[in-house]
Amino acid sequence: MCTLVFAWQVFPDSPIVAAANRDEALGRPSEPPSQYLDGVTGPTAIAPRDSTAGGTWIGYNEAGLFVAITNRWVDREGERSRGQLVADCLGLQSASEALDHVRESTATDAYAGFNLVVADPDRAALLEWDGDLAVTDFDPGVHVIVNVGADGDFFEPAARPEVGRQQADNAETLRTALKPKDRETADQWVDRAGDALGNHEYGVCVHGDGFGTRSASLIQLIQKEDKIVDRYWFADGPPCRTSLKRVTESL
Repeated sequence: MCTLVFAWQVFPDSPIVAAANRDEALGRPSEPPSQYLDGVTGPTAIAPRDSTAGGTWIGYNEAGLFVAITNRWVDREGERSRGQLVADCLGLQSASEALDHVRESTATDAYAGFNLVVADPDRAALLEWDGDLAVTDFDPGVHVIVNVGADGDFFEPAARPEVGRQQADNAETLRTALKPKDRETADQWVDRAGDALGNHEYGVCVHGDGFGTRSASLIQLIQKEDKIVDRYWFADGPPCRTSLKRVTESL
């Protein structure tokens, strides 16, 4: 997944709202969101599944924990799937527990570079891995994470500096466009974010030779007293020509 837009503690009734495009090889198989994810024990989780490595790139659980990952364009190989790390985290109860697990796992397992977001209603953090783990706690607001960084803090990848600069520009344009409007509700923001995922003006719906945007996710976690109510829309194809449909699976 190459683009993640994440609104945290912006809307009173929905502490976590996210919109994301996954860019991947066109021939790599995957399964749509469901309750069944290999390796997850503990809270019920909803997530799509990468059929090749068995992990996932985005999901949430009944404890109110949201987890999503993008590649990080650094020259680093990894033996363990980054999607398995996301699946690990979805078996936990909080963002702090997930952060501790990632610290432990990167100390013992080899991963390629990643940007990982872990969030619950009380804490949200970005974990950037390039051989060293950097942790940044998010303030309330709308954040955009791509392969070259997040929220204006970007780097130029040595192998593709021009593409990296363009991706950073696209991310900032998208973050500006998706700033909450006056009195905008979470439902209204979800509609705008879904439209933006498939709008080529923002450059985040990608089409290439054998590679491109394979799917899109819209996730809204609603806090009702002590219960998390979930809404998930998924496009099993590029969102510029594939409708986002409500996922029937729920917590």
